[in-house]
Amino acid sequence: MDIGIPKEIKTLEGRVGLVPAACAKLIAAGHKVTIQQGAGELSGYPDEQYTALGVQILPTAEAIYGQAQMIVKVKEPVGPELGLLQSHHLLFSYLHLAAEAELAKKLLAIGLTGVAFETVEDQHGRLPLLAPMSDIAGRLASQIGSNLLHRPNGGKGLLLGGLPAAQRGKVVIIGGGVAGTNAAIVAAGLGAEVTVFDLNRDRLESLRAIGPNVTGLYPYPAEVANAVADADLVVGAVLVIGEKAPHVVSTDMVKSMAPGGVIVDISVDQGGCIETTKPTTYESPTYIEHGVVHFCVTNMPGAVPRSASQALSASLIPYVLTLASGNWRDDEALAKAVNVDGGKLVHPALIKDLPELVN
Repeated sequence: MDIGIPKEIKTLEGRVGLVPAACAKLIAAGHKVTIQQGAGELSGYPDEQYTALGVQILPTAEAIYGQAQMIVKVKEPVGPELGLLQSHHLLFSYLHLAAEAELAKKLLAIGLTGVAFETVEDQHGRLPLLAPMSDIAGRLASQIGSNLLHRPNGGKGLLLGGLPAAQRGKVVIIGGGVAGTNAAIVAAGLGAEVTVFDLNRDRLESLRAIGPNVTGLYPYPAEVANAVADADLVVGAVLVIGEKAPHVVSTDMVKSMAPGGVIVDISVDQGGCIETTKPTTYESPTYIEHGVVHFCVTNMPGAVPRSASQALSASLIPYVLTLASGNWRDDEALAKAVNVDGGKLVHPALIKDLPELVN
């Protein structure tokens, strides 16, 4: 199969679909791999590292899309990329269509097959292609949130971990999955008082084991409201596979926070679990609403493209090899991850969230 890797054009997105070593595995399996000139540079992989392993460099996105059968990219297609996609393409990337009805509509009109990274589930119900980016986003959430609490960045002027004679900061994390757990690890390591809300008791138990400054609680609305009102930093990390994230933190809860508090909503890709969430980019990452600094960047791991591309490629390569084999629909994990197929919306979560696009 001819596999194409275009350069990402989303704002300040430096990741690349596959690192050179992953491309080499595809070539060894008999596939042809082409990559757009400069696609790996921001991740630390110049064109020469690809060509040395047999990857063909093409100068433009038009050339990549015009030649490839399968497109492997990181983020959902945007802008001019949509005009380059064709019905015969197999698109393998993050899509997050539940929160992007217009994008879903355009992909349906093109008639391609779209398999989304975030809906690939293994036999244990885990999300192997979302997990590495959730690792990164969770860690970044606490790092960035801590920095935004600094007064020059709009925050209340708080050192998150505190120090002798100064109080520790309070962090509330909504969702104790991969992203929420990583956010808790970093926040706890900084010395903050951390409260994580999750529905799963086993997760709450493992979260408590992070340290004595981490508390795991069931998300009763009144408990969430009280915790948010007292929080310095709130991290949204709710995930329902393939579905739009539910609003767990209401506008009234945000209003109850002290001025200069910070919200980082990792689940913004799926619409956000905080009612005041609005998508932002790294060019203009924050806004203030009800006196609270909001950070809702839709490609958080794009800030660390070297680390992110390495972690993502390691998880991607077995699935790319299966997709390229031609009989991938026999693979349960990939078959369940199809979002759009030949002009039809097929993933159950999307059918639920976007009924107007079902035909």
